[in-house]
Amino acid sequence: MPRLLSLDHIADKSRIARKNHRAKLKLIKALIETDGLTNAALCKHLNLSAPKILELIGSLADAGILEQNEKGSSIGGRKPILNKLRKRIFFVLCVEVELFKVRMTLVDNTNTFIHTASSTFLLSKDWSSADQLKALVADFVAAANITWELILAIGISMPGLIHKTEGRNHTYMTNERNAQPLQEYLTAAFDKPVFIINDVKSAAVAELKFGLAKGCNDVLVILMDWGIGLGIIMDGQLRNGAGGFSGEMGHMPFVDDGALCYCGKKGCLETVASGIALAKMAKDGIRSGEDSLLNTLSEHELENIEPQAVIDAANRGDQYAINILSNTGEKLGKGIATLVQLFNPELIILSGKIAEANEYITIPIQQAINTYCMTQLKDFVTVERSQLGADAGAKGVAHITFERYFDQLIAHTQTHIS
Repeated sequence: MPRLLSLDHIADKSRIARKNHRAKLKLIKALIETDGLTNAALCKHLNLSAPKILELIGSLADAGILEQNEKGSSIGGRKPILNKLRKRIFFVLCVEVELFKVRMTLVDNTNTFIHTASSTFLLSKDWSSADQLKALVADFVAAANITWELILAIGISMPGLIHKTEGRNHTYMTNERNAQPLQEYLTAAFDKPVFIINDVKSAAVAELKFGLAKGCNDVLVILMDWGIGLGIIMDGQLRNGAGGFSGEMGHMPFVDDGALCYCGKKGCLETVASGIALAKMAKDGIRSGEDSLLNTLSEHELENIEPQAVIDAANRGDQYAINILSNTGEKLGKGIATLVQLFNPELIILSGKIAEANEYITIPIQQAINTYCMTQLKDFVTVERSQLGADAGAKGVAHITFERYFDQLIAHTQTHIS
């Protein structure tokens, strides 16, 4: 890792040197976020003079961090020069935690995916899940053949109520021994900054920076996996809420005196419209004698059925699978209609595993919105499936992790300047 990206680099430096260092950090951060900028664009972005930008660019180029390339075509004259970071100078590790799986991706400073691997995992309330996750991360880094010193930070997305600054998950991996936040525990374990991020918020950031929400102001991102989460984008910004707990759509009261939810309340939306609910409907229906292609599953396979199995059966024309997906979509649509009434969005993005059911889920969602939403509001909104695919989560985690790491460095430098 370049020494200028470490906290101790500014020790014993003059005030002028620290100001220059802060400007370099801002320039590097800007290049990561934009995948390259011209000199003129950097002047505008950093509010610095052209001579100063040239000085910073020269310094970073001499350090082997920055390179310059001609940018596309020009209308007469010289092509503009694009400043970009050199590949594989430093990395972040992105960890996506699900209920039964962990997906890890090593991402370099040009937002290129270097190495990806998945492992089975059981996410639970017990602190032992944190120890298991720590071991899986260590194994992944060893297998990726990368030295720890090149990794700036680790970003971990996961479901649950996650405090936006403490990185404490109030739903999973709760530490009853000493109340230590998960983020603090893993930071000490790896001797690296670790940032714990709610999974739907990382999905929303991915859509805002790289997906359908780019350039939009008011968007709702619905993550439909084992649970149901909501990412709220208002005025072009992700909204976290006071503690970072915004978007708990899956725990909106939905069924009077309904089934008990894992959150401790009864009748939450997730109990009738989520990956967990879909799997339960499939199991209950097959065991009660429903005619379905899912009858070919063994008892073990049925007990551990995942939403993808239902989607695959629906794509093969299985009417029972189509019906339970439609039932799920209708209930989700009714919940989404309430959100449309509250937020008046221009776009709703459906992402996650259940969104892969395509028209089997999107059509009933749209029909429910048409039924339960005021005409004046529903006419403003478009419902679309995410186009980012399986890499959406890692893209969001990488962006947030780079941003938070550099924000910390810049704030540390500013403290020493003041």
